[in-house]
Amino acid sequence: MTLAIPFSAHYAALPDRFHAKLDPTPVAEPRLIRVNQRLARELGIDPTTLESPDGVAMLAGNLVPEGATPLAQAYAGHQFGGWNPQLGDGRAILLGELCHTDGRLRDVQLKGSGRTPFSRMGDGRAWLGPVMREYILSEAMHALGVPTTRALAAVTTGEKVLREAPFPGAVFTRVAASHLRVGTFQYFAARNDIDALAALVQFAIARHDPEADGALGLLKGVIARQADLIARWMGMGFIHGVMNTDNMTISGETIDYGPCAFMEAYDPNTVYSSIDQYGRYAYANQPEIAVWNLAQLATALLPVIDPDQDTAIEVATEAVQGFAELYEAAWLRTFRAKLGLTSEEKGDGTLIMGYLKLMADAGTDYTLAFRALGEGPDVARQMWADPAPFDAWASDWATRLKTEGTTPTDRSSALKAANPAFIPRNHRVEEAIQHGLSGDYAPFHRLVSVLERPFEDQPDHEDLMAPAQAHEAVRQTFCGT
Repeated sequence: MTLAIPFSAHYAALPDRFHAKLDPTPVAEPRLIRVNQRLARELGIDPTTLESPDGVAMLAGNLVPEGATPLAQAYAGHQFGGWNPQLGDGRAILLGELCHTDGRLRDVQLKGSGRTPFSRMGDGRAWLGPVMREYILSEAMHALGVPTTRALAAVTTGEKVLREAPFPGAVFTRVAASHLRVGTFQYFAARNDIDALAALVQFAIARHDPEADGALGLLKGVIARQADLIARWMGMGFIHGVMNTDNMTISGETIDYGPCAFMEAYDPNTVYSSIDQYGRYAYANQPEIAVWNLAQLATALLPVIDPDQDTAIEVATEAVQGFAELYEAAWLRTFRAKLGLTSEEKGDGTLIMGYLKLMADAGTDYTLAFRALGEGPDVARQMWADPAPFDAWASDWATRLKTEGTTPTDRSSALKAANPAFIPRNHRVEEAIQHGLSGDYAPFHRLVSVLERPFEDQPDHEDLMAPAQAHEAVRQTFCGT
């Protein structure tokens, strides 16, 4: 049987220096873990096709469907501030693009599909833990309303992957608006390849900013999307953990769910990533790092922004400096919603920061403290061993709410729609992975299903709402490479 999926090959049509064309490396014995049936349908694929033997073979890299043009993309990047002139897809193969039901293209990529010319010393493979983790986290983020790459499928390979020890191998099928990164532009800028840089700008504009006026317009679009994205991360207590320039997308989607985590006890300085030894990518630092990354993008684009370097620097600098205002507006919009505020008042920032300070002082669970507001102040005050500081803040909150003109019932619904009951808590993700390593995927499937409806009360799954007990706490998260 020949598997035909209507892939297009727009990125593959770019010059050879943009990519390396090669097939995935076959695996020994692919077995399906999960197919995202809804996303498959949105991409015009019958889920039963992906669940068939040929479909599983494709998802594992053993079968290249008709229409696909497999390739590994070239890019560079700053990693923890240090420059690396050549990174690229060292363990991922882009099969091509599919048209989503929204009319826009989506990349379909296999992660863990074998060595490429960009693998350096790596084996090109992925082990089961990071594959399950990315599936859980990316689909949770989508359900939470945060722009993100998506999970189409996960399969095991029947092979072992050597990391700290031998682990079961797996392949993850990632769907993205594109896989263009800040580092993609840096790759060609560092080589002074202006023709390639100009071609990449045109490709990116066609894909993401069809109304943009040249490279400067593209830069402004990326800045606006990233300002909104980081504000949404902050609103959900999400810590990316590895905000390198090769992990910042032009599309404004979250990408690379390696050492990321959702914060439990609120502390702005929280770091989970085992490789972030100095807290560069701590929760509170994410907006500042976004600006740093965007400045690197602006620098890469200078030759195609304006032929006069001084002019290019001036307008690019002005664009990057505009992030602060865009981010502040997005942050206020995000947190006003989390407090049930629909109008704008000058003192809202102070009110928001007051609630965050209450949580920081008491080490309160970030997600549950906001969710409790939807049950009313009498329920929310139970989050604090000493409710007096909360009572003082709640008085100010009540005064502010009087200016809204909304009913308590409507306000409760709005608060619950902005503040999730369920997030992918670190210990629950780890629990699912540990069960998966023994061949039991029931906790994984349950967690994914519950996280598809994070804003709903789900009484049968309230155990997944609870923060980790001391013996369950996951204090470090790890990169999956």
